[in-house]
Order: sequence, then structure tokens, then C-alpha cells
Amino acid sequence: MADQDAQIGQEPGDARAVRSRAALRATLVSLLEEKPFEQVTIREITGRAKIGYATFFRHFPSKEALLNDLAADQISGLTAVTLPMLHSADTRSTSRALFVYVWEHRKIWSALLTGGAAGTVKSEFVRQMRQLAAEQGQFESWLPGDLRVAFAVASTLEILAWWLEQSESVGIDKMADILDRLVVTPTLADAPHFEGVVKKTRKG
Repeated sequence: MADQDAQIGQEPGDARAVRSRAALRATLVSLLEEKPFEQVTIREITGRAKIGYATFFRHFPSKEALLNDLAADQISGLTAVTLPMLHSADTRSTSRALFVYVWEHRKIWSALLTGGAAGTVKSEFVRQMRQLAAEQGQFESWLPGDLRVAFAVASTLEILAWWLEQSESVGIDKMADILDRLVVTPTLADAPHFEGVVKKTRKG
């Protein structure tokens, strides 16, 4: 099959270029299901994606850049569904939405979290969540904001990795309850919009 993006000098938004980037991301996912990221080569990626070796570098300077692009794309989707946690006391529903999203994209997330890419995923998740937290504004707390984000992200990813590795699937509602009680409620307990609800729950 011919190179999917053989024409030189295409604009980044060109439909052919978009298809090529999508093919490279999908191919990386399939390779991560077979071997650790460190063992994946650019020639393997381009060969399976039916894209020219030189064409790869028109899109990404390295395989690490491709991995970062894949992780950023998935985490953007994940942060979009977790954003309500910064505004609402109904964290259980948001936690459930997080697991629904990951389950719908479980092939990609399983590859990312178990294929040697967990470190990249964590760094990108932390970066995006810190940016979101900064946009929402800081609030007075005994817990430093950066540490709050780092802990929440690391804990969430560990829970997701555990869930995806289970031979018998644990239900989404059960996992949402675990995440909410173990991570979300403790880390947001003193948030202005959440503190009153937590106090009421504790009294009940």
C-alpha cells in the first residue's frame, strides 16, 4: 500500500495529515499491547501503519513525541469528564463518568498503563490537571495545591491500572465508589463548594 501521506508540504490540518496521525496513534496502541514502549521502533510503527518512515518525522520528531500526543489526547478526554469535580459536590457521578470514559476507551488505556507508558501518562495528566486547577483558582488549605493534584492523579491512575488488569471485571459503580471514597472526597474535603457537604455527611 502506498504511503498515506506522501505529498510534501501539507498543512497540519490537511485531512490526509490528520488521517496519518490517527493511524500512527492507533498503531502505537496495537504495538503497546504486544511489547513495552522501550522495545517499539519507529520502523515498526510506520511499517504497520503503512506510512513512510520519512513521513513519520513530518508529524513527530520521535516515538516519544507520538506517545505524548496519544497520552495528551486521551487525558484531555478524561479531564473533560473530571472537570465537574472542581465545581460540584456530586463527585460520585463524576467519578462514575471517569470510569465510563476509560471503559469505552479501555483498549487504549490498558495499553498506556501497562505498556511502559504509565510515566508519560502520569506526567501529562498532572500537567493538564495543574493547568485546570490554576484556571479555577487556589483556595486556602492545609494541603499544597501541587501536592493535591499529584496525589490525586497518581492514586487515580493506580486504581485504573488495577481495574483494567482484573481478570473478572469489577463494576463501574463499585469502582466509582472506591475512587470517590479513597481519593476524591479526601483531597477535595476542604474545597469551598465541597466542605459543607462533607461535614453534613460526617454528621450523618
